[in-house]
Amino acid sequence: MGKEYLDNEITEQRLNQLVQALDSGLFVHARNMLHTMSPNDVALILESSPPKNRQVLWQLIDQQYAGEILDELGEELKDSLISSMTPEKLAQATIGMDTDDLAYILRSLPDDVYKKVLKSMRSQDRDRVEQALRYPDDTAGSIMNTDTVTLRPDVNIEVVLRYLRQRGHLPDTTDTLYVVDRQDHVLGGVRLADLLTCDPSVTVRSIMDTELESIPVEMSDKDVAQKFERMDWISAPVVDSQAKLLGRITIDDVIDVIREDAEHSMMGMAGMDDDEDTFGPVLKSTLRRSLWLTINLFAALLASSVSNMFEGTLEQFATIAILMTIVPSMGGVAGNQTLALVIRGIALGHIGQSNSRWLIGKELGIGLLNGIMWSILVFFAVWLWKDDIALGGLIGSAMLINMTVAGFAGATIPIMLKKLNIDPALAGGMVLTTVTDVVGLFAFLGLATLFLMN
Repeated sequence: MGKEYLDNEITEQRLNQLVQALDSGLFVHARNMLHTMSPNDVALILESSPPKNRQVLWQLIDQQYAGEILDELGEELKDSLISSMTPEKLAQATIGMDTDDLAYILRSLPDDVYKKVLKSMRSQDRDRVEQALRYPDDTAGSIMNTDTVTLRPDVNIEVVLRYLRQRGHLPDTTDTLYVVDRQDHVLGGVRLADLLTCDPSVTVRSIMDTELESIPVEMSDKDVAQKFERMDWISAPVVDSQAKLLGRITIDDVIDVIREDAEHSMMGMAGMDDDEDTFGPVLKSTLRRSLWLTINLFAALLASSVSNMFEGTLEQFATIAILMTIVPSMGGVAGNQTLALVIRGIALGHIGQSNSRWLIGKELGIGLLNGIMWSILVFFAVWLWKDDIALGGLIGSAMLINMTVAGFAGATIPIMLKKLNIDPALAGGMVLTTVTDVVGLFAFLGLATLFLMN
């Protein structure tokens, strides 16, 4: 496979050319086009293709690159293609894959297929993946690779350099070689830059970094990503509770974690799974989205029931019906600003028990100040527009109440959901919208009933 990497415009052109070739039955031409592209671009082409073309394209791909392509695909499409492969073909495709990627693929298989794939593997690959599968998903152990190069502290640098030349290849993204004792306890690390520039007659012990920080194998992958971000690491060793070296985590694995978390937060705001396939089947996509639409319907009915409570007020004052959407809308926008800020803070590990009360107080203050500012503005706007000072005061008061509540709710909802082990990105937006709609309508229509009707 060639090394041609495509930008978005060229990818779209290639996709159109491939579709035309498939529609015309020019399968050999389509195969040749695929063979000139890099694995990550083939993966992009597959993810950008409708379902009817994916299986055809997958059959045209050179199977020796199937593992690299699977590694670049989203979860839903990856699982779909894997389910269509025989255990023998799947075992062949996984040759040379990183341990963490291989473990992910096997975790997604049914037990009977999983056992057949393991049986079809070479013993060395089988041992690697069985070790990786011991660790729970979303932990450091699940994303680590076992391809590490280790050194002994009492060996001369000249001997190390000779060994590396004989080895002829270093694992990808290797920036540090780890120094271990005879029981594989991590003693430190030697950067490749130091290894190449130091006196070859000195020992590894004299140039190794004894302050090298290791990652516990049970640490969550989100905490690992935060450590990499803070420390600007390229790689880091993974150890067990006795500080024995188990493997290493590299920056490319961390980028995958960060990207998945970002996609999860973005899709969660819309009540969707982060592995949603853009070109997935209609029925499957419909069923996935129906849950949150059902919940949202009940939330909307709750807000409508508040309006129904004040039906008499709405019948007598048509102007109120025109203006009643302003208050919930402003509260929703203000609350979502706070919600997004707090969810990001939780994801980055900035918010905990020690500072959550202060943050809630801060957002309550912002909501109050915003409420005062915008309530004054809307008071004058409605007064001048409708020539009704009472109506202006009414909507201004309702907006002050709702924006204050929105600031408080936007901060407290994600924190409370997190304590209940509910994903704030998934449920926070819907809960906040319900709160701002109900409070906004109740405040506006309640005040209207209390003052205008009397």
